[in-house]
Amino acid sequence: MSQGHSIEIRSGVELPSRRESVTLHTEDGLDLVAELALPVSGQPVATLVMLHPLPTHGGFMDSHVYKKAANRLPALANLAILRFNTRGTSSPHGTSQGSFGDGVSERYDVAAAMSFVRERGLPNPWLVGWSFGTELALKYGIDHPILGAILLSPPLHRATDADLARWATSDKTLVALVPELDDYLQPEEAKRRFAIIPHAEIIGIDGAKHLWVGESATSRVLNEIVKVVNPSAYPLPTHWSA
Repeated sequence: MSQGHSIEIRSGVELPSRRESVTLHTEDGLDLVAELALPVSGQPVATLVMLHPLPTHGGFMDSHVYKKAANRLPALANLAILRFNTRGTSSPHGTSQGSFGDGVSERYDVAAAMSFVRERGLPNPWLVGWSFGTELALKYGIDHPILGAILLSPPLHRATDADLARWATSDKTLVALVPELDDYLQPEEAKRRFAIIPHAEIIGIDGAKHLWVGESATSRVLNEIVKVVNPSAYPLPTHWSA
């Protein structure tokens, strides 16, 4: 990395990484569109498997927080980022086979992503779920060899108390970022619902909304993720020397 000039890290900035279009294969015979972003050199210190918002309401692997994570975190925090479209979901990267399973058949999609992580030898995997993606993380993540899960705007619609109870006796980390102005679940109610998991950390984010709109909201989310998975890279820099 040369020291020619400094780039302010703003919305559209894409920092250097190694990017690879990949296909995930599910146990029930579907091919899912995916992308892996890696640091330019060396092994990543951890891997983020990103589970996107509800596809029937515009969620996909390119939803803005996840796209910015892939654009920034391989360079800034030495992380591998695996994004994919769940079954039947379309994005600029393409369309995954199958049809929306309302969070039920998507368990095979989560399993396919984790199989890919294992086959590629990607280290220290974490699930990051956003809205609908938090439901998949809570329902199915406990069954996979992850270090933990980070939840963005969990609605707790499909994830039941029984799903939460399975995390209570696990040593897997669970952190939820809950917007103060969320449309579905706000911080105080989230603390009550997640109380079944003694080690769950609920972080209320003042002024934030369900969709984390705006650069300040995105920056806060990415910093909170990095604080959990690679504390040595926290806080993230606001400029990049190129």
